[in-house]
Amino acid sequence: MKLSTRNAPAYFAKPDDTSTGLLIYGADAMRVALRRQEVIKALIGPGGEEEMRLTRIPAAELRKDTALLADAVKARSFFPGLHVAYVEDAGDGLADLIAAALAGWSEGDAQIIVTAGSLPARSKLRGIFENHENTYATGIYDDPPSRAETEAALEAVGLTNISAYAMSSLTELSRVLDPGEFRQTLEKIALYKSGDKTPLTPDEVALSGPSSVEAGIDDVLSVATDGKTHEVGPVLRRLEAQGTTPVSLCIAATRHFRRLHLVAADPGGPGAGASRLRPPVFGPRRDRLQRQAAKWGMRNLERALAILLDTDLKLRSGARIPEMAVMERALLRIAYLGRR
Repeated sequence: MKLSTRNAPAYFAKPDDTSTGLLIYGADAMRVALRRQEVIKALIGPGGEEEMRLTRIPAAELRKDTALLADAVKARSFFPGLHVAYVEDAGDGLADLIAAALAGWSEGDAQIIVTAGSLPARSKLRGIFENHENTYATGIYDDPPSRAETEAALEAVGLTNISAYAMSSLTELSRVLDPGEFRQTLEKIALYKSGDKTPLTPDEVALSGPSSVEAGIDDVLSVATDGKTHEVGPVLRRLEAQGTTPVSLCIAATRHFRRLHLVAADPGGPGAGASRLRPPVFGPRRDRLQRQAAKWGMRNLERALAILLDTDLKLRSGARIPEMAVMERALLRIAYLGRR
């Protein structure tokens, strides 16, 4: 049977334990893996693998030994409970083998869970699961998670007391991060809020969310952008001692000023521009970007980008130059621009 994308999340959370099998396919391997983990855990419980009620069969091994799946379906554990035979990264080349295992399945056998990459509508493997009366097949696509899916993910890590603004920030994150990174971010936030009964705030989301620039590099960029010329040298010395290269500094600075330029160029003003940044920026960092973009203006930001482009060409030219000194001079020029 074909499982629609609308009904699939509910099935993953509470799968049919009398089903013969399930096929999960999709181009994004991480999304497929997360759904597979969810459904297998729901079927056999958190201790099922330790109790030997899960058999993993990579597709490459099944091609070498065609009896692996049939044996796993009929195998029994010393522990009571449902069994799962999981075939990883299958394709149409294994369709006949999997079809034979489904045909030989009887009550009490292991449920057959199969994952695959992107499969066309005429895929033989898809046809087997979609046309079988007691199996399911569903595709996983790159659509952003729904509000219900986001709330379910939050509940799974124990985050229930969330302010409306924080929920908006989390929803935005769920749309721009890949599922694995989003789950890790939620786990980090849950650990941060452990024992704290107050509602989650956008600032706390920002503290635990992913950052596109290392903290040290972010410091020197803020110093330069705010026009603090006397602080540029000391911060650079510290970064140089930590192994930061001039090229990485130049790349990060260019990215930073491009973001400021995008914010300043938005017809709705810096506030509207900051809300459209991808990945999103929250809390104090967002406020700082808005303030800096409004202060600099389009013309000075374009001058700063021209300085950085010229510096990047010098650093990549292969000429024997004091690279960190060249980078420091560029940041000082930018800092002086920021004081105008």
